[in-house]
Amino acid sequence: MEDEGYYLETDLDFSFTSTATDRTFTSSSARSSLARSSLTLSFNDRLSTATTPSTTTSTTLHHRRQDPHWTAIRAATTLSSDRRLHLRHLKLVRHLGTGNLGRVFLCHLRDCPTPTAFALKVIDRDALTAKKLSHVQTEAEILSMLDHPFLPTLYARIDASHYTCLLIDYCPNGDLHSLLRKQPGNRLPVSSVRFFAAEVLVALEYLHALGIVYRDLKPENILIREDGHIMLSDFDLCFRADVVPTFRSRRFRRVSSPPSSPRRLRRSRRGGCFSTEVTYEREEIVAEFAAEPVTAFSKSCVGTHEYLAPELVAGNGHGSGVDWWAFGIFLYEMLHGTTPFKGGTKEQTLRKIASSDDVAFPLELDEEGINKEAKDLIQKLLVKDPMKRLGCARGAQDIKKHSFFDGIKWPLIRNYKPPEIRGLVKKSTKAHAGHVTGVSSPRRRKWLWWALSNLLRSKSLKGSNSKIQSNNNYYHYVGKSYNASRKRA
Repeated sequence: MEDEGYYLETDLDFSFTSTATDRTFTSSSARSSLARSSLTLSFNDRLSTATTPSTTTSTTLHHRRQDPHWTAIRAATTLSSDRRLHLRHLKLVRHLGTGNLGRVFLCHLRDCPTPTAFALKVIDRDALTAKKLSHVQTEAEILSMLDHPFLPTLYARIDASHYTCLLIDYCPNGDLHSLLRKQPGNRLPVSSVRFFAAEVLVALEYLHALGIVYRDLKPENILIREDGHIMLSDFDLCFRADVVPTFRSRRFRRVSSPPSSPRRLRRSRRGGCFSTEVTYEREEIVAEFAAEPVTAFSKSCVGTHEYLAPELVAGNGHGSGVDWWAFGIFLYEMLHGTTPFKGGTKEQTLRKIASSDDVAFPLELDEEGINKEAKDLIQKLLVKDPMKRLGCARGAQDIKKHSFFDGIKWPLIRNYKPPEIRGLVKKSTKAHAGHVTGVSSPRRRKWLWWALSNLLRSKSLKGSNSKIQSNNNYYHYVGKSYNASRKRA
């Protein structure tokens, strides 16, 4: 199939005689999306709508600018006569699948000494209605804005003849829906659910900070990269709104282990005289930044029926809260293997969503020890009144504080080791296993404790007053005030 990769810039033919498809982009989703939105977004300066052949290559300083993919793109554009990337520079390998707007192909850059895989989304503008053309505009504009580890990178946009081609990341591990179908009972262990949910939460937080409401969260749209981390896909149902960032700081007390400097302790006597237990209350100052599009509003009924929020089904208008409802459905499906309001038909499912009944949990799964924190989080996300739903006020910041995510070091989330689950083939990396995936081996724990004790001993000998701080979220700063109290039995 290697010889099928060359195409001229005019009268393009992206058809293949082979019928082989790849599970990265399924040709027919298990749950198809409903009618699409009619919202039209204008292109920015970097996205030309000209019908003549044109190429747009991102010049933004991207977080992955040292990635081999960017190196290959820069090399190809440097060698190009007009310093632009063209379709003739791409070598198509195989057809991956067909989506709502176009077809997706696996491709490489020609004559690249180190072949790097890309996904090329090909959209035939002549075959689309005006409404679907607006979806193309929406997706292209949003892709050009993204710069995040768990979201796709738009390496180039190529307009040639009546085609629009988007060059993005290729995810060889397929989508999360296919991965779930390979698990016993179509569900994942709690530790694996926590890993995927944390990464999806961070991706949604980034989108909302840009004023983007996703509206199509489901396992089919969550792709798995070669390193086992996630990547959200399909942004044609999104809409944008204004967002006003907020910042606040607050004080609270937390029970903790003794601080490293005894001179900062203040002891107090409590209880009886036979107690030997000592605990310390540490006062912390937490500064939090939140950027949630609370004023977002749309009346378009779009999305996948099992994931639609009640306010979206009612058609009275909805905002960013639909993403947090879908996040609760997503958690439920990963834990239980099905969605909570699923009926025999789409109409029955929508009626269950619109009813006043609360979410129910299967009794047999409760007996198997399904995580109580996960159940509590789902109940708070699947509140049918969006004004009372968790996340609708301060977005992901409120959800991160839930006990289900306790122990996660959010700034390090991209370096956590993905879980070992059936059907997931990961490229070997040096990521560490943290609070998301479970406990490390006894030998590794022994070595970490030895290293930590030596570090603390050296700091004590130097008389340093510095403290080892551990961030619990992106904007967490530990204060220097400690109160020590003695509890008595």
